[in-house]
Amino acid sequence: MVRTVSIIGSTGSIGTQSLDVLRANRDDFILLALGARSSVDKLVEQVNEFRPAMVAVADGDSAIQVSQRVPSGIKVLAGQGALAEIAKEADIIINALVGFEGLAVSITALEAGKRLALANKESLVVGASLMKDALGRGGGELLPVDSEHAAIHQCIHGWSSSVSRLIITASGGPFRDLDAKFLGRVGPEDALAHPTWKMGPKITVDSSTLMNKGLEVIEAHELFGIPYQQIDVLVHPQSIVHSMVEFTDGATLAQLSLPDMRLPIGYALFYPERMKVPYGRVSWSDLVQLEFHPPDREKFPCLDLALQAGQTGGVAPAWLNAANEVAVQSFLDHKISWVEIAEVVADALAACDLSQPSTFEDLVAADQKAREVALRSVENRQRG
Repeated sequence: MVRTVSIIGSTGSIGTQSLDVLRANRDDFILLALGARSSVDKLVEQVNEFRPAMVAVADGDSAIQVSQRVPSGIKVLAGQGALAEIAKEADIIINALVGFEGLAVSITALEAGKRLALANKESLVVGASLMKDALGRGGGELLPVDSEHAAIHQCIHGWSSSVSRLIITASGGPFRDLDAKFLGRVGPEDALAHPTWKMGPKITVDSSTLMNKGLEVIEAHELFGIPYQQIDVLVHPQSIVHSMVEFTDGATLAQLSLPDMRLPIGYALFYPERMKVPYGRVSWSDLVQLEFHPPDREKFPCLDLALQAGQTGGVAPAWLNAANEVAVQSFLDHKISWVEIAEVVADALAACDLSQPSTFEDLVAADQKAREVALRSVENRQRG
C-alpha cells in the first residue's frame, strides 16, 4: 500500500534525511507536503525535486519568495499556523521541527488521526498530557524517531508489562574527555564538533551539555510509562548501542547499528514492517569494543536539571525547555559561555511556579515566562 507523507521541518537535519529515505523507497510513499520556517533556497530545491501538492512556510516574507519560485499548481501556505495545517493532510506526518513550536504540529497530527513520526522531542517534554489527550481523541499513532526511543520501541515491543529498566545511551558529546577546568573556554565551534552524529546546531549543543539526554529521559518516561527511577543513562562513545531494555527475568535487549538517523526514520515510516534498504549496518568483524560509563553529573549538570524538571512535573518541563532554548541560542551568539548554559537554566527553574497546565495556552504562557526569566539571566551575566 502506498502511503502519503508530510515532512514538517524538511530543511533541517532530520527533514533532509527523511527525504533520503523517501528517495530510496519511491514505490512505497508519495510526498504530499513539505514545511519549513524560512529556508527558502533549500525548500525550493526540495519542492522542485519532489513536487508535493502543498508547501507551508511559517515566515510570511519567505513564503512569498517560495511561491514565486515553485511550479504553478503547488499550494503555498503562509504564517505560523501553516505548519500545523499541513499536519492534517497525509497518512504519516514527520515532525522534524526543533523547539517548542513543534508541539502544535504534534497535537494537530494526532487529533487528525495520523501516524506521527516524532523527531521533535520538545513536544513530549513540554506537552505530554495534551499529546496524550489528542491521541485519545483522534485515534492517531505515535512512533518515535529519536534513535534512542526507536531502539527502545523495537526492544520493548510485546513485553511492556515485564520491563524492569530502560538504559538510554549517550555518546558523551565533544567534551566527554575534556578536563572540566577547560570547559569555561570552549566556544560554539567546539560544541558543534560532535564526534559521531551530524545534527543541527541546537541539538548538537544539547548533546555537548547532556541536556539532550535529560530531555530523552523525560520523553522515554512519557512514551513508555516507565518511572524515572527505572531509567538510567550510560555514556557509550561508539554510538552503536542506541538503547537497552532490561526485563524482570534479567534479560537485556539492545538495538545496535552504526549512527545513521535514516534507520529510525525508516522504522517509523514502515512500521510494523521493515525497510528493505539497509542503513547503519554493522560490520561485526571490524567492531573492536563497546564501552559504557556512567555520566559525570558534576561536569554536565544539565542532565540532573532535566531530571529535576521531569520529576517535578507541571509546567517545570516547559520552563526547562524554554530556558534551555534561550541559553543555547545565547551561547551560539557568543553572549554567554558554555558553562553558563546550565546556570541560566537553573536560574529559570528556581523561578518556576508549580502550576498544572491544562490547555495549550497554559503552555504558551509558561514558555513565554521562562524565556523572559532566562533572557534576564543572560543579560545579568553579560553585565556582570
